[in-house]
Amino acid sequence: MKRIVIFASGSGTNAENLIKYFHNRETGSVIQVLTNNPYAKVLDRCKALKVSALSFNRIAFNLTDDVLNILKASQPDLIVLAGFLWKFPDFILHAFPDKVINIHPALLPKYGGKGMYGSFVHEAVVTNKETETGITIHYVNEHYDEGAIIFQEKCEVSPTDTAETVAAKIHDLEMEHFPKVVEKLLLKKDPN
Repeated sequence: MKRIVIFASGSGTNAENLIKYFHNRETGSVIQVLTNNPYAKVLDRCKALKVSALSFNRIAFNLTDDVLNILKASQPDLIVLAGFLWKFPDFILHAFPDKVINIHPALLPKYGGKGMYGSFVHEAVVTNKETETGITIHYVNEHYDEGAIIFQEKCEVSPTDTAETVAAKIHDLEMEHFPKVVEKLLLKKDPN
């Protein structure tokens, strides 16, 4: 069975969705969730779902091998960033080549980069009167939101949409597609 480690920073709806999707599946299992926020709601979700969860600080992540050693001990087949807001250090990426993926709430390369996450993305989409937006699942590299695209799914943005209604549409796309794409990656199938 393939092993999944999730990194999350906030409420953890995508993490919870992945944990539930892979519960009792033969393809893989979420073995651990790591967060940079000791108050993140994802920790409560993990406790309720009986999944190991740990929080860490910037020093453990960027300046020591603490998080790297946790990952090496976990031996993940895939590291999934699900609402994780910090840039991944190069030395961790090099230790797990082509094994770190992220989900972004826009159609990259639009609305990507430092500071473009969550409501900031949806507000920009509405402000710029976009007619469509969506999700992008991509490999993580040394630059924010610039890794090779694995999968994209679009949704319509109507003139009456607000950042909140766009967020709801994106959330629905994430819930539907993210677990399936992760599973296909574990099985080494083309997600499209």
